[in-house]
Order: sequence, then structure tokens, then C-alpha cells
Amino acid sequence: MNTSELLSHSSRYLSSLSGKTLDVISVAKPTSNEAAVNLSKIVSKLSPIVGNLIEFNVVDYLNTDSQISNFGVWERQDPGFPDTVFTGEIKPTPGFEIKAWFPLATEITARFKDSQNHFNDDQTYVVLLAWIPEYVIFGKPKLIDILIVSGKSVAESRDEHYHNPPHYIVLEPEDTSSRTRNLLQTNTNGYVFQKEKGDIEKATKLASDLGLIKSTYSTSRTYQENLRKMLRNFDYRLDTNYAKMNRIQNTEINQFKKKVYDTKYKGKTLSQWSRSLKNEEECQSILELE
Repeated sequence: MNTSELLSHSSRYLSSLSGKTLDVISVAKPTSNEAAVNLSKIVSKLSPIVGNLIEFNVVDYLNTDSQISNFGVWERQDPGFPDTVFTGEIKPTPGFEIKAWFPLATEITARFKDSQNHFNDDQTYVVLLAWIPEYVIFGKPKLIDILIVSGKSVAESRDEHYHNPPHYIVLEPEDTSSRTRNLLQTNTNGYVFQKEKGDIEKATKLASDLGLIKSTYSTSRTYQENLRKMLRNFDYRLDTNYAKMNRIQNTEINQFKKKVYDTKYKGKTLSQWSRSLKNEEECQSILELE
């Protein structure tokens, strides 16, 4: 079994979790209408801890697959990228980066900043798990749907979406290969041109001279050095919203978002439930769910 075969097999195995309720944490049923309204306002704060618990559960679940036990074992990395890797004889090392998403609370705020250079062998897949409490605002986490997509395709979509010199520049990390593992830099960053401080005509002229206008993004040293020349000559602001998965315009992620929001659960689509949480009367009706 090679890397691609293992990732395809484990992706299918992992996809069978869709629709399952995970016994990792439970929110008690509100005891009154007022409590239901109050809970609806703060249930989104569960997202970080539930995300981590789901991540642990996913790794454990992957290791229940007897068909791969002879080849190695899935191990969680904390900290590190990706979240879990397959330790064994299969090279390059397969991995899954796991992102949990609570669609009733917010857009997909998880970020994906790792350089395309990490995915030259397409050895890492991104797992996006959409979950909600089994009774919308209380109960155990229920996995509504799962998307598993190539990390390489996500990184390429991100860079293609943001890359637009001189107005927007995506920079690769500096070469830190000589450093110890905990000091390695792997993330790209986005920079926005500051129009009020810089001369856009001059910036456009330099970008044109450097061959950056309407060019295809590249991680090559020469191309990156040309991008850094732009930063040295003009004012750019670090984009703190850069690389949110909701915004990178990856086709598979966009289709997944629509599918999740259109999913009908306990009488309403998730999009409708999201709006209902803003209505006190509809929040109170959740107490009647079974």
C-alpha cells in the first residue's frame, strides 16, 4: 500500500462517521425557556473544545481500522502539522489536517496557511467535519457531514484567490530548514497594499517590470524575491483575516458549505436553524425536540 492508496482507504473509512453522534461531551437540556434562549447565545463557545475532542476521537477511530494495522498506526501531533500522521513504513508520510466546523455559529473560521511546498507529494488531506449538538443547542456533538479534500488543492486555491500584485501579495516562509523542528516556519502570509500611503502607479510599474502582473503564483526563490522587493519598496499591511477557509474559494469547500447549510435536520435546514437561534420564540421551541 502506498501513500495515495492509504489516504484514499482511510478517507473512505473516516467518511463513515458522517451522521454519528460522538460521546465526547454533552450539554444538558435547558430547564426553562429563558435558559434555552441564554444557551442559544453562548453555545458557539463550545466550538474550540468540541473541535479538539472531535480531533482526538477521529484519530482513535482511524486506528480501529484493522485493514491498515499491519502497515502502521495513526498518531496525533500536538503541536505540529498535520494534526495526525501515519507512522509506519509508508513514505512519504500520509497525514490528515482536521478542522471542525459548527455551522450554526459562524463561517468556517479555521485557517489554512501552510505552504504549497508541504504538499508536493499530495501526502496530506484536509478533513472538514461539520457538527451541531444533537438537539441543536444541547446534547452530544453530532457529525452532520464530512469533507475530505487534498491539502495541495486547498493551498493552490488559496494562493490563486489572494495573489494579485501589486494590490495583494502572498509570501512563502523564509527558509528555516536548518532549525530544529519546533522552530520551523511553514506558514504563508498575505499582505495588502496601503493605498493611502503608497503610490499605486509606481507599485504597478515595478510589479510589471518584475513580471508579477497577472502572473501565476510561484513558490520559487526568484519569484518570492520579486514579491519581497514589492514589500521593501511600498507600504503593505499584514492581513489578519488571510487564509480563512471560508474565503479561499476552493470549489470542493464551497460545495460542501452549501450542502451542509441545505441539510435538513429535525424539520429545518441548518441555514434555517441558524436564523432560528436569533429568534427567542423559536429558541424556546427547541426544548420540544426529541
